[in-house]
Amino acid sequence: MTVTYRPLRWWDLSAARELERGLFPSDAWTVEQFWSELAQPSRTYVAAVEAERLVAYAGLSRVGTDADIQTVAVATDQQGRGLARTMLQHLLEGADAIGVTHTFLEVRADNVPALRLYASLGFEEISRRPRYYADGSDAVIMRRPRPQAGS
Repeated sequence: MTVTYRPLRWWDLSAARELERGLFPSDAWTVEQFWSELAQPSRTYVAAVEAERLVAYAGLSRVGTDADIQTVAVATDQQGRGLARTMLQHLLEGADAIGVTHTFLEVRADNVPALRLYASLGFEEISRRPRYYADGSDAVIMRRPRPQAGS
């Protein structure tokens, strides 16, 4: 089947919440948090949909010339298909186009596939936050500068 990418919308939030709870049980966002995110003009969210099923989503927040990857979620049975990479590339291209100079994110220190993906997209580790997550896991803080023109 074919995955299509489009903006995340309010009618996706129930499915997003269920996906969130399955992937991040100790840190899952509430429906109200999703509503708040979608209501802010400084936020951009992309959804990956296959056969009318929300299979992944990702979001970016921008403040001035900086941006932050808010979340990336891919259904367990869809991981390894490049969905996260495609969504992140879309978000980063949009950020670059509006003049964002640095994009930041936090990722679990034990999430090796995500760390590899982010590094392949130009993110570098700049710091760590001990016991950042509810289960006591550390967070790796990463930053990606906007690529130079012609790079």
